[in-house]
Amino acid sequence: MRVGPKAQGLVGRKRGALCLLVSRLVLTVSAPAEVRRRVLRPVRSWMDRETLALADRHFRGLGGGVPGVGQAPGRVAFISEPGAFSYADFVRGFLLPNLPCVFSSAFTQGWGSRRRWVTPAGRPDFDHLLRTYGDVVVPVANCGVQEYNSNPKEHMPLRDYITYWKEYIEGGYSSPRGCLYLKDWHLCRDFPVEDVFTLPVYFSSDWLNEFWDALDVDDYRFVYAGPAGSWSPFHADIFRSFSWSVNVCGRKKWLLFPPGQEEALRDRHGNLPYDVTSPALCDTHLHPRSQLAGPPLEITQEAGEMVFVPSGWHHQVHNLDDTISINHNWVNGFNLANMWRFLQQELCAVQEEVIMRSCSGINFEEFYHFLKVIAEKRLLVLREAAAEDGGGLGFEQAAFDAGRITEVLASLVAHPNFQRVDTSAFSLRPKELLQQLREAVDAAVAP
Repeated sequence: MRVGPKAQGLVGRKRGALCLLVSRLVLTVSAPAEVRRRVLRPVRSWMDRETLALADRHFRGLGGGVPGVGQAPGRVAFISEPGAFSYADFVRGFLLPNLPCVFSSAFTQGWGSRRRWVTPAGRPDFDHLLRTYGDVVVPVANCGVQEYNSNPKEHMPLRDYITYWKEYIEGGYSSPRGCLYLKDWHLCRDFPVEDVFTLPVYFSSDWLNEFWDALDVDDYRFVYAGPAGSWSPFHADIFRSFSWSVNVCGRKKWLLFPPGQEEALRDRHGNLPYDVTSPALCDTHLHPRSQLAGPPLEITQEAGEMVFVPSGWHHQVHNLDDTISINHNWVNGFNLANMWRFLQQELCAVQEEVIMRSCSGINFEEFYHFLKVIAEKRLLVLREAAAEDGGGLGFEQAAFDAGRITEVLASLVAHPNFQRVDTSAFSLRPKELLQQLREAVDAAVAP
């Protein structure tokens, strides 16, 4: 998902939702037990004690920093068998080193979308989509028009877009209207009960969508759909989030650059490229450092396969066929420091918090409320586990999450810009929350 358009959306709809947080913060410690139990049930123990210890050692070794700049690996790792790959394997091989991978179609073969949205020939089932979602208004980008480093969008009923799509195919993949691409459609928010997909366990610790689900106003779950030739320009995902993307049908070509490599691609004015396949990047007058950039990691994603995009990896994506995909952006303890570092860089770049909100979609006060919602849930898990003296549901995961929040919250509380925020009306003061977290983390690691 692209940063620009999403940030603009946050300034409107999502900023209003964030402002409700002070009065609508969910899950205080005094919440009734039956409410707490309902919320705690989804927090499953994805992480075992050995993985928790491994992750803690990793982040202690970073000393509060984030992984450094690296070269892209020679090829992407391919995970073929679901039964032979655990959450611990994913943490060790990809979350901690922040590396991409591709999961085979075996991981998604039971998805309802793969059964119902696709014809026996493997193409989009336009008739089913029309019957089910034809009247839904969807966002559509024009891939042939550059607007800053993105594409302008319009909204139209899905039936009108499918009519266009069919005509585009019949016209030899050409149209006077240009190449239109359905992007950032919140289908799962609008149709939450339909069996569209099953969230893989590897991506279950998803604070970004947990946060928005708590507010019940929005999400970061999207459907993309478009003809062969539609594409997404060069970008990194919002908040330096992780993302995963599954091709329900069709194929995509991904071009990925590890964190830091994008700096060599900037033009002489400091701007990132719109299209990393453009011959303009060979112009050393316009892009004086482009020769210092390593080649991208290239992935051809087949139907049913799932791509994991790590935090801060810039990428560009092209649809090789008529393609439908499901995509999530997500943040958790493994990339929270990256998100916090990104927000600080945004503040340094724009200097004013009001401008910061417009550029990145969130300011420091709102970031605190995000941390608070996740922290309070984890504190409840740890306290119930201590009261029951039985290890607790999701104990290791909650302990890891609380530790990561503690480290970032301590940095936020010490930041001079956050210290200027009036926290007197907050339902829980930042320093009080930090103290609760520290005590909970100390208790969790005590022998």
